[in-house]
Amino acid sequence: MSARKNAYAASRAKANGTMTTEKSSVIFWILVVFTGLFMFWAPFQRALFNGGTFDFERSIYSGSVWSSIILLLIAILAFFVFKLKEHKDVLTILVLIIPLTYVISLSNAASHYLATNMVYIQMLYATFFILGVFLTKNKLGTSIVASLLMISGYFIVVFGLFYWLGNGNFAGTVVGWFAFMDGTNPTLYRDAVMVDSNGYRLTSVFQYANTYAAFLIMLSLAALFYIVKSRKWLSILPHAFLIVPVLVSFWLTLSRGAIVVIPVIFLIMLFFFSISRQILALLQFGLAFITSLLILQKVTDIGIGLQKQPSASESWHGWSILLIASVVFTVVAIVIQLFVAPWLERITARLEAKKYATFILPVAAIVVGVIGAILILSDTGFKNILPENVKTRIENINFQQHSVLERGTFYVDAVKLWSDYPIIGAGGGAWASLYEKYQNNPYTSRQAHNFFLQYLVEVGALGFLIFVGFVLAVFIYYIRSYIRNKESRDLHFLFFIVTISLLIHSMIDFDLSYVYLGAILFLALGGMLSNASSAPLRLKSESMAVHKSFPALLAVLSIVMFYISAQLVSANSSYKQTLQVIKTSQDYNTIVKPLDEAISLHPAHPDYVLTGQVSRIGILLQVYNQMQKEDPAKAEPFFTQAQDLLNQLLAKEPHNRIAAMQQLNMYLIKGKHQEALDWSNAQIPNYPWYTEMYEKSISLNIDLANQASAKNNIQEYKSRLDSALATYQQVLDRVESLKNLPKEQAQGREFAVTPNMALYVGQINYMRGDYAAAAATIQPHIKDNLDDQTNRGLIRWYLAALQKDGKQDQALLNNLIAKDPAEKQNIEAIVATNFPK
Repeated sequence: MSARKNAYAASRAKANGTMTTEKSSVIFWILVVFTGLFMFWAPFQRALFNGGTFDFERSIYSGSVWSSIILLLIAILAFFVFKLKEHKDVLTILVLIIPLTYVISLSNAASHYLATNMVYIQMLYATFFILGVFLTKNKLGTSIVASLLMISGYFIVVFGLFYWLGNGNFAGTVVGWFAFMDGTNPTLYRDAVMVDSNGYRLTSVFQYANTYAAFLIMLSLAALFYIVKSRKWLSILPHAFLIVPVLVSFWLTLSRGAIVVIPVIFLIMLFFFSISRQILALLQFGLAFITSLLILQKVTDIGIGLQKQPSASESWHGWSILLIASVVFTVVAIVIQLFVAPWLERITARLEAKKYATFILPVAAIVVGVIGAILILSDTGFKNILPENVKTRIENINFQQHSVLERGTFYVDAVKLWSDYPIIGAGGGAWASLYEKYQNNPYTSRQAHNFFLQYLVEVGALGFLIFVGFVLAVFIYYIRSYIRNKESRDLHFLFFIVTISLLIHSMIDFDLSYVYLGAILFLALGGMLSNASSAPLRLKSESMAVHKSFPALLAVLSIVMFYISAQLVSANSSYKQTLQVIKTSQDYNTIVKPLDEAISLHPAHPDYVLTGQVSRIGILLQVYNQMQKEDPAKAEPFFTQAQDLLNQLLAKEPHNRIAAMQQLNMYLIKGKHQEALDWSNAQIPNYPWYTEMYEKSISLNIDLANQASAKNNIQEYKSRLDSALATYQQVLDRVESLKNLPKEQAQGREFAVTPNMALYVGQINYMRGDYAAAAATIQPHIKDNLDDQTNRGLIRWYLAALQKDGKQDQALLNNLIAKDPAEKQNIEAIVATNFPK
């Protein structure tokens, strides 16, 4: 069958004339296959987490290749079937404005690398939205997409439980041929069960418990929906059987935020149900949760034990408990749906006709939820049925806990960041690039833990309003159609559940930094829109160009994205080759050949150029240092090339801290002390919670002061020392500000006066004749380790200051001289030096 005939078969119009896809379309089935493969491949690539480094990018670029092929297939199909007839068809086109806002923000990008990556990711999202629109236009397509979502989701849950119950090697063997496995163990999926300060936490494919919990909220509510809407036991069985493992997994994530969020999403879902279905949902979900809680202690204890000591018998014990509980609940759920549900429908039939009747149970659910929260959170003994680790997490749910306070700090800092880039934002990855400049305290978090605020800082008010407006438009079309078309309500409701689950939980975490979840979200948004009804457009022209321009645009975009994505995958492969080559060869040309190829395909990539395990600048400077000893003239071109590469990188990545430190070091290599001082002072506001720049600034000021003293320039000498002390005062002020943090909130990284800083300031006090202040500044930082050169410098200046002040520490002096007799002359040289006053 020709492509034209296939497309024609796919385009037999509905009564309203909108596009449709039929099972006779070959392209439709190819799209189904690609979608299914993506659903099972993407989660096992660490869910395509956008980590912003070489380690994470390959899977995302591969996903971009997939999506460009999908987009081309859609373009071919759309060429024959797409008609610009309704307002919602305009929305299908307008989704392309979302990646366009990221293109616009490139002009203001804090990181060109992260910003361009976000453009590619947003194009993938737009592709999946359009895919959702095209695939779910009919019942067959909707059923297939919904089944793929549910089956792949259940597979992820079972995979995670295999790791929890000690069968990780088996699970790893099953998926190892296509999944992103641990580099040292081909059957290990890293951190499927992770350990943190809260104990063992189940993460499955996500390697992050909170996002896995968000995924489980979506999956559990979707399973509940399929249970309460079904009247056939065969349709109920798979969802009823798996909802208990889903909920057990939910508890095992130990996610407090998810525990708070799940009732909110469930409540929203209830408002869309009839009264009888509301009762069924409350009953079935309540029973499922009770079942999960009854077995949770045993499954938790067995799982924790198996993480420490494998045991086949204990593993089977855990599985048998889980399977028996699932079977019991399945039987009860089927009985309820087959016998109780019809009775409920009959007795609630009168209430259904009354206005606002469907609001009664959700409001009652709020009351019950409040009572339940009081029972669990207060000292009633009810929470004692929970495992100790889960109970501890629930007891810590309050607004004064560290994670809540820290998130509040993130949000305030994000608003500060956005205020400097209000209209078009600072480009994709803006938070990861800039948060250190705006942070209130020295935490480390490349994610803002709030999708909407992170989105706001990336594309500004313009892009944010476009995104929110787009999503609201989809919701309006969907809800209006849901109200009007009672017969087809259930068909697309899964997509509504997926959308609200991911959007609501992403308000408190970075779920949508996982490209896999972002793709599911946009696929679901497309599914919500596809069957919605909307008013017809009044087009003045019915020319072919009006209908064919959109497919043509999709075709062009798909080809461009395929070319770019393929290049990026190739660059990544070349860099991986470099990492392999350097393990077996030290030959310069052999190492740099694949590395230069990677850079030529992906210029100014931070990892390739500077920050990776092997970097071009690092290799050039290593060669420069070796040749400098033998032939300085031949060494110079290598330094020049390194500086040129660094200049190019800084032009694209002006807020890369490692690049900033490298530039400072390169100034110092060349003895350019004034340039180094200017650079360090310029970088301090960008990295106010890192001590390295402060240290260098103080040290360089002292060096330049000594140079001024040698030239008898006393005014400059004093000015330099004043500048050093002013920089030191900035550190003291920041240390003091940390005391204002709530006691429940950790400050993050250590930020304090360093031994080097104390030595420099002690030297300044000594040079100015304030020997008591010099000794007082240095003494708290002296340690017992006399092999440490900084520590010996501290002791040296401390003893000199004491001697000048008419005091001594004989024991310390004896220890130092015993370690190195030359230190006596060093101290005497300091004492004998006359510094300008």
